[in-house]
Amino acid sequence: MVERLSDFPWVIVRIDCPICPHRKGQYRLARLAEKYGADIPLCDLLARIALDCPRESLPWERPPNQSDSRCKARFTDLEATSRPPRTSRRCCGSSQSFKVGRVKGSHNLESLWISQLPQSCAAKGICRRNQAPQGYFLPIAVPYIGSSPFSLGYPMTPEQPLDATPLPSGVPGLDPILNGGYASNRAHLIEGRPGCGKTTLGLQFLLDGVAAGERCLYITLSESKRELLNVAERHGWSLDGIDIYELVPPELSLDPKQLQTLVHSSDLELGETVRMALEEIERVKPSRVVFDSLSEIRLLSQGSLRYRRQVLALKSFFLLNNATVLMLDDLTSEQDDLNLHSISHAVIRLEQLAPVYGAEKRRIRVIKMRGTDFRGGYHDMVIRRGGVHVFPRLIAAEHHREFDSEAATSGVAELDALLGDGLHRGTSTLIVGPSGVGKSSLALAYVQAALNRGETSLIISFDETKRIFLKRATSIGMDVAPHVETGTLQIEQVDPADLSPGEFSSLVRESVEAAGARVVVIDSLTGYLNAMPEEEFVALQMHELLTYLNQQGVVTILILAQHGMVGQMATPIDMTYLSDAVVLMRFFEAQGRIRRAISVIKKRTGSHEDTIREYRIDSAGVRVGEPLKNFRGVLTGVPTYEGAEASLLKDRDGHAA
Repeated sequence: MVERLSDFPWVIVRIDCPICPHRKGQYRLARLAEKYGADIPLCDLLARIALDCPRESLPWERPPNQSDSRCKARFTDLEATSRPPRTSRRCCGSSQSFKVGRVKGSHNLESLWISQLPQSCAAKGICRRNQAPQGYFLPIAVPYIGSSPFSLGYPMTPEQPLDATPLPSGVPGLDPILNGGYASNRAHLIEGRPGCGKTTLGLQFLLDGVAAGERCLYITLSESKRELLNVAERHGWSLDGIDIYELVPPELSLDPKQLQTLVHSSDLELGETVRMALEEIERVKPSRVVFDSLSEIRLLSQGSLRYRRQVLALKSFFLLNNATVLMLDDLTSEQDDLNLHSISHAVIRLEQLAPVYGAEKRRIRVIKMRGTDFRGGYHDMVIRRGGVHVFPRLIAAEHHREFDSEAATSGVAELDALLGDGLHRGTSTLIVGPSGVGKSSLALAYVQAALNRGETSLIISFDETKRIFLKRATSIGMDVAPHVETGTLQIEQVDPADLSPGEFSSLVRESVEAAGARVVVIDSLTGYLNAMPEEEFVALQMHELLTYLNQQGVVTILILAQHGMVGQMATPIDMTYLSDAVVLMRFFEAQGRIRRAISVIKKRTGSHEDTIREYRIDSAGVRVGEPLKNFRGVLTGVPTYEGAEASLLKDRDGHAA
C-alpha cells in the first residue's frame, strides 16, 4: 500500500476531485519530494495541495449543508483501475523520441526508467534547455505530460545559477537598498495605501524583466488592462512583452448565467479566482509575476485564517514554478497585513505623507528581507514621468576619497588673511548674519576664484531664482554666466515645498561624483530647514551630508540667515558645532552711514584673526578693510564704532557702493 511520497510509483503525481471536475492538477514527483520531503504521508501532502478548496469548512465557520460536501480530492492514478497513459515526446529538438514509464523496483527518485533515451542527452547528463535554482532537481531530458516538465532527481551542477540570487528591481535607487535587488524565485510583499506607487513599482519590475528577455505576467484584480495601458502611456512605456491577465471571476461578472444562490457566493468566488490565476500562471510559465492585489483575496476569504492559507498556497505555487513574485497589498486591514509578514520572503512598505503645505512626500522602507543585509530605515522616493525613483539614505561612512587638504583662496587678500590663508579642502564653513549683509556675495567670491582655477562648482539656491542670481552676480563684477553655459558652474534652483531630504542629498552626490564639483554652496540653510518635514532630524541629516562632502575633499559653504536685521538676532537652528569654520557678519553705524563688519568666530583647521574688519560690496566685487579696533557691543548684536573715519573704507574710483 502506498502511504508515503517515496512509495509513489509514478514520476508525475496527478490529483483530481470527483465533486469539482475543474479542479485537477499534476505535479513533478521530484519537486514535491524536494519541497515537502520524500517521507511525507500522502494524506498530509494532499491536505497541503488542497488548501484552497472552497468546500473545506473551518472549525468555527458554518457547517456544510446538504449541497456542500467536503473536499474529496484524491490521487488520480492511485484510485484509477488503469495505469497512466504513456506519452512520447521529443527531446531538445532531437530526432529521437522516448517514452515515460514507471519507477522501477526500489522506487528510488533517482532511478527513472525511460526507454529509447537519446544517447547524446544521457552522455551530457543535464539538458541544455533546462535550468533550475540551487536545491532543485534538473531533468536529464525534457519529457512533457500535458504541459508540465518533470525532473529525474539529478542534483544541480556548480555552473547553475544560485537560488534566491538578487534580481534587478528596475527602479533607480532601490537595488542598493535591497543589496542587489529582489530575491529570485521568492514572494515579496509590497504594501502601501492607494496612491503610494505600488502599481508603478510592479510595472518597472516587469519592464526590467522584458528587457532581460524574461517572460513576465501581470495579474490584476483591481485595475483593468485598459487602465494599466493608460498608466504606462503616461510614463512613456510600452507594455509589449508583458502578459496582462485581467482576472474577473465568473461570480463577479455581469453574466446572469454565472450567478448562483445554493451556497455562499464567497466560497465559489474565492475558489474560481485562485483557480483562474493558477491556470494562467501554468499557461504563461513566467519568471516574473506581479499579483495586484491581495485585497480582493482578503475580501473573498472572509476570515484571517482562510486568507492566510490562500496566500500561502499561492506562494507555494509560485515557488514550485520558479517565479519571482511581487504581491501588492493596499493595507485594507492592518491585522491581516501583519499575518502576511511571516510568510513573505520580503516585506516592503510604501508611504505617502501629506504636509500642511506643499506636495506630498513619499518614502519607502524595507521591513524584512530574509538572509539579506538590506539598508533599513526610511528612504525618500518620488514618482515622476518615467516611474518611481528612490533616493537611498546617505551614509557618509561608505564614501571615502583621498585628496590634498590645501587651502582654497578667494582672490581677496584681506579676506584670506582674516580666515588664515583661506578655506581648507574637506571642511565646511558657516556664514551667519542678517538678511542683506552680503553672505551670498561672500560665498560667490570663493566660487568665482574656484572657477578661475578651472574647478567645477555647485550652488543650490533656495531663496533666489537663477535669473536674479546671475543678474546680481553681474552687478557686482562677477559674471559667471559663461561658466554656467560651459557646465563648470551648476546652479540648482530648489523649491523647499517640493523637495525631500533624500532627493537633496542625491542632487549633491550626483554633482560631486559625476560632475566633479569641488566647491558647494548651500544658500541658505533656512530654505533647507523649510524643506524638512521633521525639523528635529535636520541636524542629523546635515551632519551626514557635511561628513560626506568633507570626505570627498569639497569646500562646503553654508549660508544661514538670522531673524532680524538689527539689534538682537536669533538663529533658527544651531549648526555651529557641525561647521569647521564660522564667519559672523553684522551691520554697524558710523558717521551717519550703515556699514558691514565681518569676523571669524571659529576655525578648526588652523589659526585665524580675532579682529573685526569692515566688509563692503561694490560694482567691482567684495572688499575687506584693515582691522578695526574701536568697536563696542559686537557680541550683543548691536556693534558701535567709535574710531576715526579715516580707518573706514573709502569708495573706489568709478565703483559705487
